[in-house]
Amino acid sequence: MARPATKGKAARPVRARAAPALTPEEREARTKGMLDAAMDVFLERGFGAAKLDEVAARAGVAKGTLYLYFASKEALFEELIRSLLASPFQAAGEAMLKQDVPAETMLRGLIAFAKTEILGTRRKDIARLIISEAGRFPDLAAFYHREVVSRGMNAVRAIVERGVARGEFTSDAAARFPQLAVAPLLVAIVWTGIFDRVQKLDTDGFLDAHADLLIRGLKGDKS
Repeated sequence: MARPATKGKAARPVRARAAPALTPEEREARTKGMLDAAMDVFLERGFGAAKLDEVAARAGVAKGTLYLYFASKEALFEELIRSLLASPFQAAGEAMLKQDVPAETMLRGLIAFAKTEILGTRRKDIARLIISEAGRFPDLAAFYHREVVSRGMNAVRAIVERGVARGEFTSDAAARFPQLAVAPLLVAIVWTGIFDRVQKLDTDGFLDAHADLLIRGLKGDKS
């Protein structure tokens, strides 16, 4: 026979068990998964049409979880640029400037780095996205310029100034206008995205030829 319920005693509410806290490794893996999903969505939809719901679904997390890591779509895109481009490039530039090698070697190394780490990866697609969306979202273009383009130009400026100070270069034109060194990379990014089906560009040969012309000009070589 069932025992009657005790009078005057309310049933204890069942408490939901708290989810275990993520380890730093798990949190890093989750962040990477969300950034990878964001890159796919941004490149497929464009920044304006991209939806955080789709990013969350592709990453396998709830939309609320996504907001715990990134306050807005803009913040998510900025972190994608920062982690994918700005941080690695800054580290590479700083490491290069610590080397005691000729300025020519450093410039060629910087151009080789751009060939493999930008043109050889999906990073070039992010650059194309910025170019296509800059008119509608100027703040994102400004962020990309500050975090990526200006870092590359600062590295060029520092290398050329060192070359001039050591007597390796006679011209400081690329220090005053580092766009001279950076512009062909942008040309390669745009060309391969628009014209490659019509006329394929040998980007390695193109940037190697650019490096030769740039360094001859900096050395004042008239031969």
